Order: sequence, then structure tokens, then C-alpha cells
Amino acid sequence: MPELPEMENYRIQLSQHILDLPITEVAVGREKSVNLPAKAFAQELMGRQVIFIERRGKHLLFHLDNGRRLLLHLMLGGLLYLGSKEDRPDRSTQVEITFGEDLVLYFIGLRLGHLHLHSAKEAEELLSHLGPELLDRRMNEERFAMLLRKRRGSLKTTLVNQDVIAGIGNCYADEIAFAAELLPMAKLQNLSDEDFSRLYQAVRDVLIEATEAGGYMEMPLTRDDKLTGGANDTCRVYDREGETCPRCGDVIVKAEMNGRKVFYSPGCQHDR
Repeated sequence: MPELPEMENYRIQLSQHILDLPITEVAVGREKSVNLPAKAFAQELMGRQVIFIERRGKHLLFHLDNGRRLLLHLMLGGLLYLGSKEDRPDRSTQVEITFGEDLVLYFIGLRLGHLHLHSAKEAEELLSHLGPELLDRRMNEERFAMLLRKRRGSLKTTLVNQDVIAGIGNCYADEIAFAAELLPMAKLQNLSDEDFSRLYQAVRDVLIEATEAGGYMEMPLTRDDKLTGGANDTCRVYDREGETCPRCGDVIVKAEMNGRKVFYSPGCQHDR
């Protein structure tokens, strides 16, 4: 499932291509992917322009020129492609939105995800449960520590809880735990001030590095996109079962915790 770096990469790149272009065509191939009847959904978007794209956690919010919002949550298997009609990917699409004469944003894999049209107030209410953004300039080490100190339970379970912190999923939770030299199953109540300090720095380092590398999505956003997917090469432990730990040389282990896959290096990650 796309996480903060993947959605931020999409936000940055889409902002360079589709802003202020009129929507000239809308095709809905799967009505369950939108929240209005297909014809009504298309009519609402025709002639509108996206004036700003915002990311909130794992969501994208397309701000329209009439004040309404398109709320995108890709969920598992969802991805985007932007190109001409001739560039159309050889994949089934659930929604296609054309900007200007021939620039199409293809929404792919929205079997679990969705693209919904809301008022600004509705969109704000729907996302109000999300925790803070860890890369927001208002976030600092002290606030981060206060946020987690009042929690109990394992590190990974907390990191992926969107009501506590927005944007982190399975992959980056494991990478953050590795960078902080903590086990994903470490209990928050046992962590020291030094642990929280390392953890905060790990969050920033991992998320910034992954975002700058383009996230881990395998399919490029555009034909000329050389960035998307670069974060695959930055992962130290996630999906690296049986490989050698780049820090201590131990063998990376795959386990399961609360129904989630967990990857870690037992040689250099500890409970505290």
C-alpha cells in the first residue's frame, strides 16, 4: 500500500503537470470507485481545474477551483499513471480524467481504494481522525516524544496506526525501527529518552530519504519519470529476509506480529 513517500512523490510530480488545466473528459469504469453515479461524477468535474494538490497521510486531496475536493485513497494495489491517450497503460483503469487536450490521469487498481468528491468541510471531517504529519514544520522531537509516551504497546503497531501518526505503513515502520536500532516489537513504555531521540531522527531520515528517492512504487508516473520507485534500493530490512544486515552482518529475519509482516536484524535491533 502506498505510504507517505509514495503519495508525496505523486503530489509533487502531479503538481508540475495538471494544475490549472481544465478537465475536459471524465470516464468512470467502476462506479464503486467513486461516490456519485458515474454520469453525475463526470458532470461535476467537467470544466473544473485542479488549483492545488495536498497530501494528508496516505491520501491526496485535489483542490478544485470551485472549492470542492477530490479525495484519493489508493489503498492496496492502487497506483497512478499520467500520459496521453496514446500512452494509455496496458492495465484496467477505474477512473480516467483528461486535463486539457490530451493529458490523462489514469487511476489504476482502485478495487479497495476510491476517488470521492466532497465539499471542503466534508473532506476535512473525513480526515480529522488522522494523527499529525511527522514532517510538518510544527513537529519537533519534544512533541514527537510526548505523542508516543502516552501510548502503550509495540513500536510498529503504533507507527502504522493512522489515528496516532499519519502516513506510515508496513515498509517504513520497519525501516524506521531499523534506523533507530529498535525492534519493531519493542514496547513504547520501555523506551528511554535516548531511544525516543533516535526514533525521531530515524523517522525524519527514513521518510525524507524515501521521498527524495521517489518512493517504492514500481510503475513510473509518466513515460519520462526516472524517479518513482527509487526507494526500493534504500530499504535496509523490509522484504530483505535472509539477506545480510548492512550494519551488523547478521541475517535479516521475517516474522509476523498482529497479522503484519515484520522484518528486522536481530544482531543490532533491540527492545530498548
